[in-house]
Amino acid sequence: MPSRSRRPVSSRVFVRLAVAMLASLYVVVASGAFVRLTASGLGCDNWPRCGDKPFPEQGFHAFVEFGNRVVALVGIVLTLVVWLASRRVEGLSPRVRLAALAAFVGTLSQIPLGGLTVIFDLHPLLVMSHFLLALVVLGLATVVAVEAWSHARGVGARIGPTWWRLLATSGVPACLALVVTGAVVTAAGPHSGGEDIRRLGVEVTDAVYVHVRATAVYGIGLAVVGVWLARRRRSVPGVVRLGLLLLGVLGVQMIVGEVQYRNALPWGLVLVHVILGATVWTLTVAIVHTLWRPPVTLLSPAAREVARVAPGERRQYA
Repeated sequence: MPSRSRRPVSSRVFVRLAVAMLASLYVVVASGAFVRLTASGLGCDNWPRCGDKPFPEQGFHAFVEFGNRVVALVGIVLTLVVWLASRRVEGLSPRVRLAALAAFVGTLSQIPLGGLTVIFDLHPLLVMSHFLLALVVLGLATVVAVEAWSHARGVGARIGPTWWRLLATSGVPACLALVVTGAVVTAAGPHSGGEDIRRLGVEVTDAVYVHVRATAVYGIGLAVVGVWLARRRRSVPGVVRLGLLLLGVLGVQMIVGEVQYRNALPWGLVLVHVILGATVWTLTVAIVHTLWRPPVTLLSPAAREVARVAPGERRQYA
């Protein structure tokens, strides 16, 4: 008889695990931003310990930094669990297992990267790398979650012609440029992650100038993709709803960005801006991946008739 650890994992259980992993990594991004914006980056300066002990004894900054480590540990455990579970899900694509493994390795890599960030007194490039790696892992977790959903409910045919899907896919690097330039703005601003930490050496106004234009490029691309989706909303209503959600979050993000800039970047608004930025990134990755492999629940009843596309087939919705 096979051992209990070798028993298959059901698709429904895998969906729950993938969603839990995605939520935990989202919290990791938010808690990391909270550490930086409260100047708690060196709250536990004797890495990997917190002072002379493995846990903080007192002090707001120490507890904030230690809390981030705990949250990150939960994320590491969940990415490991999801990767191991993916190996037990029958019929799951090897690419999903690879994405789950990459998410685990990326999350695990945050430990030495975070240590180097503390050891080198929060060098701005290391701080940015720490944040951007978290976003890459968040994107991988998003792909795994969408694939888990598709595997449990069925996969529909690709949406739209190839040229349009490629155009929409270019939104991922455009969104990455958006968040990278936003990270540069934060690195150039007053929130370095600790007291008396050296800055990036870029003027905030120059960084904002580039960031605003990156936002404009992304917004124009989103509008073009959105118009095509709106015209075919009856066949892909779920994807359209995701697009509208992304549009709404982006609109709020732009308002928050303008308000925070005109008020000298208060850390509370910057934290909201970072969380919204992570949401824009997650939704962008989810929508783009959905165009290539949509869960049938996002499609109209008529479109679901061509669901469960066999491997290698290239049917698509016009």
